[in-house]
Amino acid sequence: MSSTLRPSACPGLLRIVQALDGGICRIKLAGGTIRAEQAVAVADAARTYAGGVIEATNRANLQIRGIGAEHDALIACLLAAGLGPTTAAGDDVRNVMLSPSAGIDRDMLFDTRPLADQILATLQTHPRLHELSAKFAVQLDGGEALAMLEHHHDLWLSAWNVDGQTLLAFGLAGCPGHDAPLAAVPLAQGHALVVAVLELFLDLARPEQIRMRHLLAETPVDNFMGQLATRLSMPLRAVDGFSRRLGQAALHVGTYPQRQKNRVHVVAVAPLGRLDSNMLQGAAQLAAAYGDGSLRLTPWQGVLLPNLRAQDAAVVSESLAQLGFLCSADLALARMIACTGSSGCGKGLADTKADALYLATLLQTSGHVLNVHLSGCPRSCAAAHTAPVTLLAVSPGHYDLYFREAGQPGFGRLHARTLSIEATGALLRARPRSNTDD
Repeated sequence: MSSTLRPSACPGLLRIVQALDGGICRIKLAGGTIRAEQAVAVADAARTYAGGVIEATNRANLQIRGIGAEHDALIACLLAAGLGPTTAAGDDVRNVMLSPSAGIDRDMLFDTRPLADQILATLQTHPRLHELSAKFAVQLDGGEALAMLEHHHDLWLSAWNVDGQTLLAFGLAGCPGHDAPLAAVPLAQGHALVVAVLELFLDLARPEQIRMRHLLAETPVDNFMGQLATRLSMPLRAVDGFSRRLGQAALHVGTYPQRQKNRVHVVAVAPLGRLDSNMLQGAAQLAAAYGDGSLRLTPWQGVLLPNLRAQDAAVVSESLAQLGFLCSADLALARMIACTGSSGCGKGLADTKADALYLATLLQTSGHVLNVHLSGCPRSCAAAHTAPVTLLAVSPGHYDLYFREAGQPGFGRLHARTLSIEATGALLRARPRSNTDD
């Protein structure tokens, strides 16, 4: 393969990408975690140099929208807060997703954070790995109850307990919630495995094959695994009986006990993934006052405040709600996803954010709380998985309706075409919940 860096149109911290509503800067957070003072710096930068719109992404990062001409000053502020990569060329490859409850989840088999730190350090400091696409992503799952297991990753690793020993089962171009692993390695070999997989991918893939699925469409997975085995110092172990229960949807909102005695974490959702500077700054102040001074972003486009005293959870949750976060799974809007839509994206065929707000109102009134995804175009930028219900925009205010169905590719089974939001609300309200929810 050529050593030329793979081109990317993805925003990064050092690369502002233009949209209809201004520039976009994406801040990749190690393990989804940001210190309170760094969150305040992001809020200040968005307020000063952009339109104040901050987004929580579905891979537990933050991005600032509406950036104007002073983008260099914005980048400087973020770098001064310690939010940049350790090497400039390493910004794009900081794509390692953990559970937002890593290290504190009562169901975890091991604390994934040290291994994740090791992988991130290698990604940023090894020039060869900088050839990876900004979209190439790794997931490390420690067996937590709060885990997004449906997002497809180029390489996924999932903790697995066999006869009292914790192993890392792994797979390629898929996710632990739906796909069987290909093999497993001991925990101590996790880092070596990741490096070997990434280097083999770069050796085999042509420049236009930027994702693992592109390579495996032409290279049989058995061939890849055979070559991988020759690069490792230990044999790959067969995987029998692996199962990973899909993360419980309700866990991404609410208050839950931690592994640590007398400690809890509070999880809330940013409405449709959008925060303003006051929301982020307020959450940071709560983390500093009641927690350990850190926040974690979640793949459900929300925030988790860890290490709270149990007696403080109610006031923290109430304060987050006053800031504008959604703190109850019974709220229709807390279960809704929408992309930027036509208000900020040239590819969007409808104002998905406004339509989602309206649909949430219709469903809330009738007591129907469903997991619904509104997408302005077929790219599905807002959801890295297939939602139970997907609305695909076809024109302003009108959508094709899909229901997720086993064995059906893409968004699932097409149920109706060119529905208005009112018609969609009526149809969903009339449909049994068991058919439209997780």
